[in-house]
Amino acid sequence: MVKHSLTSAGVDSQQAPPSRSSSLGPALPVIVTPGPTTMAPPAPLSCLLALLVAGLVLSIQTSLMAQAPGPLPQELKEVFTRFQVRYNRSYANPAELARRVDIFARNLARAQQLQDKDLGTAEFGVTPFSDLTEEEFGQMYGHQQVPATALHMSRQVGFGPEAGEKLPPSTCDWRKQEYIIKSVRDQKNCNCCWAIAAAGNVEALWAIEQRTSVEVSVQQLVDCDRCGGGCTGGFVWDAFMTVLNYSGLASEKKYPFKGTFKPHQCRANNFKKVAWIRDFIMLQDNEQLIAQYLAIHGPITVTINSKLLQQYRKGVIKPTPDTCDPRFVNHSVLLMGFGQTKRTWTETRQGGTQGRPIPYWILKNSWGPNWGEEGYFRLHRGSNACGITKYPFTARLGKSTVRPVHCPPAS
Repeated sequence: MVKHSLTSAGVDSQQAPPSRSSSLGPALPVIVTPGPTTMAPPAPLSCLLALLVAGLVLSIQTSLMAQAPGPLPQELKEVFTRFQVRYNRSYANPAELARRVDIFARNLARAQQLQDKDLGTAEFGVTPFSDLTEEEFGQMYGHQQVPATALHMSRQVGFGPEAGEKLPPSTCDWRKQEYIIKSVRDQKNCNCCWAIAAAGNVEALWAIEQRTSVEVSVQQLVDCDRCGGGCTGGFVWDAFMTVLNYSGLASEKKYPFKGTFKPHQCRANNFKKVAWIRDFIMLQDNEQLIAQYLAIHGPITVTINSKLLQQYRKGVIKPTPDTCDPRFVNHSVLLMGFGQTKRTWTETRQGGTQGRPIPYWILKNSWGPNWGEEGYFRLHRGSNACGITKYPFTARLGKSTVRPVHCPPAS
């Protein structure tokens, strides 16, 4: 099976970390190897750079397999320089620069391996995280620990067709609903994906049920976390407990996000609350039931294995348990909807053949709009990809409304 090659387009470290900036500049282009089917690049690309990147992946893989350090290829230097310019990277000293170039080269080879193994339409390549090791990426953007159980909570029961609920629609995209906040937050160097996912859940429920747009304080969740994790990681159920303990959330405007944490700095009681919840629940670990609940009630939080997201560029990720272990989850995001691709192509040496549509989930990340599909990504639906069914949590606002709430269809 012939796969699309590594993409070149569009991160972060703990030992002598490179300096970073939120100003990202113009996006690097996408490289696609000619074959039976081709994909139009999203941005113009010089023929020289296309040749450099296309040949670079093979040379890197050969070099790594041979364990031959040697001098850096000129092609790698040029591609890494473009990466530095794109993401405003600088390093403390020449030794750190050399270390980051080596990590970058290994990540390019890793991205090509993921490209070859992916069963969906995902493209992997250069991202804002391409100068980080897998361990650094996990420490900065994943939970520091994964509990054996979540609060010893029972999963919500009595939900499904036998309980009088309708079957889920074929597609659903809450981003199209009025009052829903579509912009994507950036957690920066604060490991607070759990707080951002919980805040997004509350905001979405208020938009749907109260028909009003409200932006709540993520910093309150970070500062007032009952376990004191702050920017070192946490869990969505802790965030919901914080909302309950302080009788709601202040507004983002009054209690803005700083991306830092200091113990005993909670200021929740200083501000008026703009949103609150009644309780929170954990749903069944069944994708059809999750889709049912989401289509009727609104976006929910899920916690997944983030391993593949370091190299992700766009498309539908359809991993194998080998490339994304569903038993290990370390990153919380907001599940916004679901749909399916209009078509997929199976590429063979004889030519492209049209295949079946691929069902997917639509997820909202917390790494800003310059990552993935404008801050979102898509994950295969129906195979528990990356452990998406392990911890599906959602807040609940109040008594169930009698008026119907319809999720807009995905495009």
